[in-house]
Amino acid sequence: MAVENRFVVIRHGVEVQTFMEKKAADEYDKMLDMADSLTEMLKSVPFELAENIREELSVYLAKNRDDVLIALQAKKAKVQSPVVKEKLAEKTNEKTTEKTTEKTKTKSTTIKEKAKVKAKA
Repeated sequence: MAVENRFVVIRHGVEVQTFMEKKAADEYDKMLDMADSLTEMLKSVPFELAENIREELSVYLAKNRDDVLIALQAKKAKVQSPVVKEKLAEKTNEKTTEKTTEKTKTKSTTIKEKAKVKAKA
């Protein structure tokens, strides 16, 4: 006999969704809490929004909270434009070249110093 753990998200006495992992269930529950808060906030907008539109918009915003935070400039975007990526790559290449040059100079100096010590001996 197999045993399975299932995590059920219940909202207002109704089973909303079932998950196999606790983390996924917690994330979904948190998203629904955010959607509830957004729905309350959207009740005070200065124009008329139908209740179903308000709820759908709230769920959409909660599901896409990272994008919303980026749009509000509260969070930095992980993906950068190709131009920014290219500039960062150039800077990284310059730093790598400088470090390689410094290491080569250090190795050359070390080899010369060893040669001098051997010549004196």
